[in-house]
Amino acid sequence: MAVINTKDLQRLESNPFLQMQKRLEKAAELIQLDPGIYRILATPCHELTVSVPVKMDDGSLRVFTGYRVQHSIARGPAKGGIRYSPEVSLDEVRALSAWMTWKCAVVNVPFGGGKGGIICDPRRMSQGELERLTRRYTANILDIIGPERDVPAPDMNTGEQTMAWLMDTYSMHTRAMTSSIVTGKPIGLGGSQGRHEATGLGVAFIVRESLRHLGMPSTGCRVVVQGSGNVGGLAALFLHEMGHKVVGISDMYGALHNDNGLDIPLVRTWLKEKGRLEGFPNADYIDNAQLLTLECEVLVPAATENQITSANAADIHAKVIVEGANGPTSAEADAILEARGVFVAPDILANAGGVTVSYFEWVQNRMGYFWEEQMVFDRMERIMVDSFADVVASAKKYATSQRIGAYCTAIDRVNYCLNLRGIYA
Repeated sequence: MAVINTKDLQRLESNPFLQMQKRLEKAAELIQLDPGIYRILATPCHELTVSVPVKMDDGSLRVFTGYRVQHSIARGPAKGGIRYSPEVSLDEVRALSAWMTWKCAVVNVPFGGGKGGIICDPRRMSQGELERLTRRYTANILDIIGPERDVPAPDMNTGEQTMAWLMDTYSMHTRAMTSSIVTGKPIGLGGSQGRHEATGLGVAFIVRESLRHLGMPSTGCRVVVQGSGNVGGLAALFLHEMGHKVVGISDMYGALHNDNGLDIPLVRTWLKEKGRLEGFPNADYIDNAQLLTLECEVLVPAATENQITSANAADIHAKVIVEGANGPTSAEADAILEARGVFVAPDILANAGGVTVSYFEWVQNRMGYFWEEQMVFDRMERIMVDSFADVVASAKKYATSQRIGAYCTAIDRVNYCLNLRGIYA
């Protein structure tokens, strides 16, 4: 048997696409997926790499690299966000697009999976530079996106304004106002009520359902949240409002800890005013590695990929992990957590509130009729609760973890559509 050294293991764990394929392979074996269908699902159906020239504010010209990957369109148009980050890579975008396929299938919305990204540091770019970057990137991927082809959305370091620029650029090229080309838009341009809160609220719903499933208290649990942005920050707020004690929360620089619980509304106000958590009163300031190993009942990793690995999984004290981020836990860490009896609500279920409400936004754009916020939340809650039950039932059926149960659910639904449609040749 070949021995894998530490460096090779770290490389395997840090590659999100390889991690996705490991889970896919395990689930495919359990459901006895046809080998040909497995090969289709193991490979993205469309990958586009583009050079994005941008004139900077100082007059210089820089060329950025952008990607758009469509993993599957078997169940509907590709759906997935666009992220701006220095760490963007093709394998990362491949993995994220596949996770979108599984996520859409788990919550049973009629989308496939797509994802995009540009290698850049948006913190070092002006508003004008970001607009020019977005518009040129949009023009370069124009041939593969569209309301019936591929519908982008915000992701890391992108937001409503980015989507407004993308929508406008697409509309100018097609000579028609096309609001359904993107989701996560400003309300005034056809965005949906509740979209901003959707992912964080969905995470809170899955925490609630996980605690209920395990027979744990519905209030008063100690919660640690990694991340304080649109997902982590809002999940922390909703869990605080549900009566739980958020004892730890982090940003990219460090983390706050107070075992008696943090006042999350005050933390969010502080973060908005100061730009970072450091200095918040009545809390210890610790590093992000310490945050993950704090004593708690519930851990919500809501930052980025590869946070829980074979290096730290044994040190995590949480009884429940609800993944707000995409791919925060490696396959190697999964085995350690499962052996220790930790209940993991996987990313493709736990953070699917965002794509669920994105689907609602797409539907509203195409109808030309918009829903009230409470209707959005009620419909999302029903889908999240039903999807949680589907995943738990699948995990029980195949005697496996919740993550692989979620993959089995998703792959089975995609496989059903592929078999009905057939292979065009």
